[in-house]
Amino acid sequence: MNKKYFAGLTKDTFLLTFTSLFADISTEMLYPVLPIFLTTTLGVGGAVVGIVEGIAIAMQNIIQGVSGSFSDKIQKRKAVAVAGYLIAAISKPFIGLSNSWTQVLTARSSDRLGTGIRSAPRDGLIANSVNEANRGKAFGLEGIGDNIGAFFGPLLAIALLYYFNVGIRSIFYLSIIPGLFAVLTVFLVKEKAGVFIPKSKLNINVFKFPKNYWKYLGVIGIFGIGNISSSFMILETKNVGISLIGTIFIYAFYNLAAALISYPAGVWADKFGRKYVLLSSFILFFISLVGFAATHNFLVITVSFVLFGFYMGIFRTSGKAYASDFSPKELQASAVGWFNTVVGLSGLVAGILAGLIYDKIGHTTVFATAAIFVFFGGVFLLLLKKD
Repeated sequence: MNKKYFAGLTKDTFLLTFTSLFADISTEMLYPVLPIFLTTTLGVGGAVVGIVEGIAIAMQNIIQGVSGSFSDKIQKRKAVAVAGYLIAAISKPFIGLSNSWTQVLTARSSDRLGTGIRSAPRDGLIANSVNEANRGKAFGLEGIGDNIGAFFGPLLAIALLYYFNVGIRSIFYLSIIPGLFAVLTVFLVKEKAGVFIPKSKLNINVFKFPKNYWKYLGVIGIFGIGNISSSFMILETKNVGISLIGTIFIYAFYNLAAALISYPAGVWADKFGRKYVLLSSFILFFISLVGFAATHNFLVITVSFVLFGFYMGIFRTSGKAYASDFSPKELQASAVGWFNTVVGLSGLVAGILAGLIYDKIGHTTVFATAAIFVFFGGVFLLLLKKD
């Protein structure tokens, strides 16, 4: 591919991409086996899966608003990011040591806490590694690393489970290795000096953001109630009769789809407008949910999972870039952090609601209900205007 396609990106952008690559290999080694571990090894139901993932993801995203504001305040994003990557890496093996779902919840929440601590300052580093015109490309490149890691992680889990005959608990133990590589890689990033603000005048708070930023977060909140965890897609794929290895393979290709679309989505967002590229991700997610709700056909389920991957790649890239567009440079980590906080809070509601519906009403209703919230989120996003 021609160098012009990557013009405007820096060495730090690529280092942060590799950091995300290693971190997501670590996370995605265990993620597709976690719902199976909970339901098969520990014998819990779908409601517990929803609670565990809902609370863990909420923990991850809620803390991002705090860590983003803190890293903006001290103007040392790298140090906060390193601490978060380290906490996430050392927490994962404790999931494998768990003998109850509450222990899994504690370890998984600690893992996601570390992820939440690191994510907003890392995103601030990404935003500041390039000029504003190339911000979508920077987030898109990091999205490639993130999602390629999410593609190789499940494949590594398959190799360990079926080729090396490693037990399911050992997957959680071994995930610490790529996690520590992520810690090492982020150390190599050279943080740019932040915008200097005298400490006596430094007062970073939510009131410094424009009104339309909060309208945007309102849209994300409505949409987020339908933004159910991929754990339910994994369980549904397994429930229609696909084997564990087949389910993990499909999940891996879901992540590959997200990886392949991430960078082009960033380029399109810079060129055509982040709002409309983000809206396209809502549409893809809606179609995916309808596919899961409408049929148990193997091919349709597979295609729906891949479309879900395209949605994730575009949403992750354009959603963050659009959030950072609403803020001044010194508050970009905060802007992305509070965006992720709203994603987390709405995701908690989505996880608990989906888990209860999954157990009490039926699998189809989970996806149909989510599709309704996604639809209205898309309508409100279309009506949103930026200052």
